[in-house]
Amino acid sequence: MAEVKEEKKGTYDVYDYVFSLEEQIKSLQTEKQINGARLGQLQLDLERTNKELTDMKIPPQIVGTINEVLPERKAIVKNSNGMEFLVKTAQGIEEIEAGKRVAMNQRTLVITEILPENKDSRVRAMEIIEKPKITFDDIGGLTKERQELEEAIILPLLKPKAFEELGIDPPTGVLLHGLPGTGKTLLAKAVANKTNSTFISLSGSDLVRKFIGEGARLVKDVFNLAKEKKPAIIFIDEIDAVGSHRFATANGDREVQRTLMQLLSEMDGFGSLEGVKIIGATNRLDMLDQALLRPGRFDRLIEIPAPDEKAREKILKIHTKKMNLDNEITIPEIAIMTNEMTGADIKSVCTEAGLFALRENKKNITLKNFNAAIEKVKKAEEENNESHQKMFV
Repeated sequence: MAEVKEEKKGTYDVYDYVFSLEEQIKSLQTEKQINGARLGQLQLDLERTNKELTDMKIPPQIVGTINEVLPERKAIVKNSNGMEFLVKTAQGIEEIEAGKRVAMNQRTLVITEILPENKDSRVRAMEIIEKPKITFDDIGGLTKERQELEEAIILPLLKPKAFEELGIDPPTGVLLHGLPGTGKTLLAKAVANKTNSTFISLSGSDLVRKFIGEGARLVKDVFNLAKEKKPAIIFIDEIDAVGSHRFATANGDREVQRTLMQLLSEMDGFGSLEGVKIIGATNRLDMLDQALLRPGRFDRLIEIPAPDEKAREKILKIHTKKMNLDNEITIPEIAIMTNEMTGADIKSVCTEAGLFALRENKKNITLKNFNAAIEKVKKAEEENNESHQKMFV
């Protein structure tokens, strides 16, 4: 019996030993796979590093502009120093055109690459929307003003042939003026939406630059970008920052006047603005230079008034559409309570009313919340007006 037990024990020991070896093999195979993956990653890193080192050893290329395209893949190129060279084009470079920026080999001056158009990087930082989501349904009131925009901006972009058949030139631009918060920016975005236009928005203060020629170059780049993305609408908010009355001066105001002259030149200069419309906005129409307001530049001046009672009702319906209002609230009653408020003020009232209800842990927004919100917005407006008056005392 003892010998049988010893034999069975020996068999079990062999099985355990074999099982442990199999486990070690599996562990080694897993480790091998992990090491293989690491080796592959290290090889990729090595290849990338070698490529970077090779690229660093390549001498820099010369940037130039093609002045004239000649037969047999030749061209006359002017480099940044003003010197002109007769150069050849490398194989694989097609469709070279006069005015294109190119890169050239430093030794042979062979054209090796066609570069993208040179645009001020600051233009890219501005608000550029391919098609704004704001529509006229999101704007309350302003029926007359929308009709004027329809005639001056929308029809020329959607039906340009109608103007050709009548033998008249469509308006170049429209200036929206009125109190802050009356919906000038919303109108511009709604126009871009209806015409499927690219919306390029910037503030007049963005065009005010310190160094000579910098603001004028930026204006030119904005218009070039609009021509590329046409149909396009250029919206210049607070245009009085760059378009105020010109007067004899020294110091930095001269650069602002240079920028204004470039803007005037772009609006009715030698270049075609087909498919591009300009919409300006200002709160201070009295400050603008008369050259900016004459026909051919801003052909139509549209005043955006503060909303009346019916317009306030429409604005309230837009902003309270998704709000959970108490049954005691009636929109006409709130419209009367928000007398002399602009569209922006009414939007702020709706937001504040919701916040007051949130503080009280209520699921519905009550009339009491709206009363508190209206009082808060009016008080903030009064304090803002007082501080503004003190600045000029």
